[in-house]
Amino acid sequence: MPTYTPERPLRVAVIGSGPSGIFATEALLKQTEFPVEVDVYDRLPTPYGLVRYGVAPDHLTIKSVTKGFEKTLGDPRVRFLGNVEFGKDLTAEDARAHYDAVMYTVGASSDRRLNIPGEDLNGSMSATEFVAWYNGHPDAATRDMLLGAEGVAVVGVGNVALDVSRILAKTVGELRESDIAPHALPALERSNVKDIYILGRRGPSQAAFTTKELREFGELHGAEPVVKPAEVQLTEAEEAAVTDNTKKKNIEVLRDFAVRTQEGKERRVHLRFLVSPVEILDDGEGNVAGLKVERNRLDENGNAVGTGEYETLPVQMVLRSVGYRGVALPGVPFDEGRGVIPNEEGRVTGQIGEYTAGWIKRGPSGVVGTNRKDATDTVAHLLSDARDGKLLSPAHPTRADVDALLAQKGADVFTFADWQALDAHELAQGKEQGRPRHKVALKEEMLKLRRR
Repeated sequence: MPTYTPERPLRVAVIGSGPSGIFATEALLKQTEFPVEVDVYDRLPTPYGLVRYGVAPDHLTIKSVTKGFEKTLGDPRVRFLGNVEFGKDLTAEDARAHYDAVMYTVGASSDRRLNIPGEDLNGSMSATEFVAWYNGHPDAATRDMLLGAEGVAVVGVGNVALDVSRILAKTVGELRESDIAPHALPALERSNVKDIYILGRRGPSQAAFTTKELREFGELHGAEPVVKPAEVQLTEAEEAAVTDNTKKKNIEVLRDFAVRTQEGKERRVHLRFLVSPVEILDDGEGNVAGLKVERNRLDENGNAVGTGEYETLPVQMVLRSVGYRGVALPGVPFDEGRGVIPNEEGRVTGQIGEYTAGWIKRGPSGVVGTNRKDATDTVAHLLSDARDGKLLSPAHPTRADVDALLAQKGADVFTFADWQALDAHELAQGKEQGRPRHKVALKEEMLKLRRR
């Protein structure tokens, strides 16, 4: 068994600074068996991943988890190395030569497609792209978002589908109370959206959203929910099969929406079930001109089966929200079929001293908190391997070695202190405007502010 000492601690690289990466780092700090140093990498200057760029901007309480994240990244045994691109500034071989263990926690940044005609028309995109745009992700901030549409279809019935629909439905006054990116506010103020259609291919009892998020549609200032009573009716057998409390409450809320008297608000959110998109229609100039959907029924196994009845929804924008998918990292094993890093309980298959946690380990499931146990379980295997002498044998196992490597590669490292300064700047700018935060979206601006 190798001896790790305060002078030569167990050195771990965590690739990805979202919840899974930080929960893994926290677990490494809490164990007392080995002295440890952790370098947390991110290709963006900013940490926190999905909490900063995925969680809905009007759900600020969920983002309070970053208080604990700050404590973890602020620990002297930890370094945040932002603006470092894995595969370029730090390769898999570099990581193996500089650390005893490497943990991949990069999430699932791509999306699944509908695979229907017209999916690549102008105005058709993934909900992931739309979320990234209004949350100020550097990759999406400069995108020209087409909000001239009066009708928008959101395909999917998970919480992300509800998030994007709610953002489209809210008034600018409501959005100003969130930390939505500053470029998105005026664009949404100019939005012509009147009707939003949330589409589920199966029934209300199979929907994956949570009740709290669903109820919010009944509390919006400028929009009201619309539900077809027939689409939330269940047979006695279907009703009896619903045992999950969340799904029971969802059905209650949907039935309440179905019998509400419409107030004539400016916007309407149509919650539709038992419909599948079959074609996105072209206006002749490459733009979305409607969405053709097929009515479904459920077979004896609860699967959606087309009925041959069709309708066309009058939409000019289609957002697909049918699941996230992991993206391969250079030099790291990848399972193309599942969109994950192949692993056995977090140990990367066929590799020594390499681990994974979070969505890139198990697929896109669960909420922020789900990743804590997932990451802790992986760390337990890492520590067991350290005990048994089954980690890497790095030739350059010091912080100074890593700094020299990154300098040689020309990486412009954004430190945790740099992030704290940016964070303080965003909060101060937000306070001046009466908002929770004024996000800096462009990477160049983040780097410029640091130099200033």
